[in-house]
Amino acid sequence: MKAGFVSLVGRPNAGKSTLLNRFAGQKLAIVSDKPQTTRHRIVGVRHSAAGQIVFIDTPGIHKPMHRMNRRMVETATETLREVDVVVLVLDVTTRPGLGDRFVLDLVKRAGMTAVLALNKIDRIRKNDLLPIIERYARAHTFAAIVPVSAEQGDGVEQLEAEILAALPEGDPLFPDDYLTDQTERTLAAELIREKVLHHTRDELPYTTGVVIEQFEEPDREGGLTKIHASILVEGESQKPIVVGKGGAMIKRIGTEARHDLEEMLGGKVFLDLHVKVREDWRDNERILDEMGLRRGR
Repeated sequence: MKAGFVSLVGRPNAGKSTLLNRFAGQKLAIVSDKPQTTRHRIVGVRHSAAGQIVFIDTPGIHKPMHRMNRRMVETATETLREVDVVVLVLDVTTRPGLGDRFVLDLVKRAGMTAVLALNKIDRIRKNDLLPIIERYARAHTFAAIVPVSAEQGDGVEQLEAEILAALPEGDPLFPDDYLTDQTERTLAAELIREKVLHHTRDELPYTTGVVIEQFEEPDREGGLTKIHASILVEGESQKPIVVGKGGAMIKRIGTEARHDLEEMLGGKVFLDLHVKVREDWRDNERILDEMGLRRGR
């Protein structure tokens, strides 16, 4: 029996969260095509007959410009010292740059057993893959290099096998029914933010956040969960984008978020959304604490 902790690290938008969801068998991390979507450290446990893999999905490593981003990057780099195996996830559709070399150097300095997952292979020609494999084989001694498509599932079984091979022998670290450390409150905020990201597209790339003001659990099984949440923006000019003409946009966001919340919680949900302007909220320690963004040690 194998068991251990595995960190998923990489640049923003490399596909770490999609990979986590694939291993978990359900959505634990929100996904969008915008970089820096993941802001939290997310634990997801993969149970199998061969062992138990405790995945830690991390924010993409990038140059931080705000306190929020510094917390995100610190969260990602700290996991390198806490795990048994590091999985470096790289997007093969983008040309390697300084950011990729920086992340690779972090993995090297950590000195941990590392597996390289070359993601998004469904979006390139097979002939282009071999030179990429050769380049990274020369750059570092990885325990394995595995081409995958987290979105389509290609190569994921092989990646899991390589991770298990690199993990130490041991008893399971969590009960069989344990899936994640994310609270329902945190998951609710993230599901709402996912809808905001999806519908506002490039108009509000990084300047929105969601704070759960009130989360009232049902008083009986199958009862109504009441959630009051605020969508934060940084300027008055951004507020109409989220609200939409005649409130159409926030209504659409609320309807879709409520549908996902009801599926997650297994019951009816009352969702009350408001848009609030909070200038420089990404540098406000109190708001970042309310969002559950970890402080660096």
